[in-house]
Amino acid sequence: MPTLTAPTMTSRQRWAALIVLAGSLLVVMMDMTILIMALPELVQDLAPSASEQLWIVDVYSLILAGLLIPMSALGDRWGRKRLLLTGFTLFGVVSVLVLFADSPAFVIALRALLGAAGAMIMPTTLSMIRSIFQDPKERAKALAVWSIVSGLGAIIGPVVGGALLEVFSWHSAFLINVPFVLVAVVAGAVLLPEARDPRPPRWDAVATVLSIAGMSLLVWGIKQLAKEGWGDVASWAAVLAAAALMTWFVRRCLSRPDPLLDVRLFRSRPFRAGTIAALASMFAMGAMLLLVAQWLQVVAGYSPLVAGLALLPMAIGSFVFAPFAPALAFRIGARTVLAAGLAAAGVGLLLLYALGSPLSYPELIVPLALVGAGIGSLAVGSAIIMGSTPEEKAGNAAAIEEAMYDLGSVLGIAVLGSVAAALYREHLGIGAFTAAGLPGELGAAADESLVGALEVARQTGFDDLATAATAAFVDSLGQTSLVGGSVMLAAAAVTYLLIPKSFDLAADGQH
Repeated sequence: MPTLTAPTMTSRQRWAALIVLAGSLLVVMMDMTILIMALPELVQDLAPSASEQLWIVDVYSLILAGLLIPMSALGDRWGRKRLLLTGFTLFGVVSVLVLFADSPAFVIALRALLGAAGAMIMPTTLSMIRSIFQDPKERAKALAVWSIVSGLGAIIGPVVGGALLEVFSWHSAFLINVPFVLVAVVAGAVLLPEARDPRPPRWDAVATVLSIAGMSLLVWGIKQLAKEGWGDVASWAAVLAAAALMTWFVRRCLSRPDPLLDVRLFRSRPFRAGTIAALASMFAMGAMLLLVAQWLQVVAGYSPLVAGLALLPMAIGSFVFAPFAPALAFRIGARTVLAAGLAAAGVGLLLLYALGSPLSYPELIVPLALVGAGIGSLAVGSAIIMGSTPEEKAGNAAAIEEAMYDLGSVLGIAVLGSVAAALYREHLGIGAFTAAGLPGELGAAADESLVGALEVARQTGFDDLATAATAAFVDSLGQTSLVGGSVMLAAAAVTYLLIPKSFDLAADGQH
């Protein structure tokens, strides 16, 4: 049987390969959010400390961020198919090992290994699409599917988690990966072609260490700033150290003829525009998704499962827009479609601000759908990034794009989350309640979060506190949406200006 290669694949084989790659991405994206639903039961069973709980949630994204660049470089050298199947195998084995987890440390170790496996899978799926779909129009359609699945995975993670926990224990949040992995490994071995850089450069051990340490420290530092506050010295020290390490990494890559990551890709204006779109979108959308999910569960009183289902208008907006985005890009221009999609998401967030308080779920449907349309437009952003990149550099481009998604989400939750918390405290005015007799320590708990305020109100009978806290949260949600919407509109303008009017997605890798 002849070896399967991208140039010899039939149309049916290419689309079958895309199904495997999309399924790969779906599992990794689901795993980022599914544990949120299982955490309360896990805490009850294993009794982790507050610090251990944070590590259980955060270590996945820390390891994933740190290994994106080295793993994509490894795939370019060792073979992208081989790396993908290895990542899937590790993902499946680690997911089964959860049955033996009897301590928080064990779960943290498992989540770290899942992050390493995810770093093998995520950039590889994107770079293989670049290799398999050599026709720009076909590739744009394939990237639209990839974009939909990426957004859908993060949204349905809590839905799937909530449904599983209705019947099974918290272990099911890990074990759900196993059947997906088994199918993907078998199908991937048969349907995927091997692809690698034909002239891979020598491995740069120093750059590898710099990228792992720099990216991991950066993500950790930003997350700590969000948790500890913007005055936390240790968090700022981590961010500054990360900036120094990443600067060293970039300078080293620029000084070598065969860098671990070709940062010269940023010289392309369309490439920069695509990465800005990815970063800004995740910055605005990640935080807003978190805040809206909190409103659905805490204010509207929906169960986790129903709250997850209530977010589906966002997925529907993406489903409606993403399939048509590539065809529109070829017809009226990629820069117009990408900028319009980002602007639609910005308008959705501004509409959320305009709704004011009180808020009802039906009012959320249109804003969520518009934000989903913005997610759908990222398919064009991916097509711009990949179309601006030579095939042999696909792994580099994929690593950069995935890093932008990861950093954008972390930054959004840290920055916009902090803005929302500050606005909540400002609108709540806890001083009036402490002056009316509310004990100081309970006032501090109420000032910290809406959940804390509602619990304090329940314990003390301060019904006005619950009303004021709910109104303060809705006001902070609206004003934070104003900030996020402004960021999206600014990103739309910047991408439109960066991408030349003459840019043609069909001019493969020549920009």
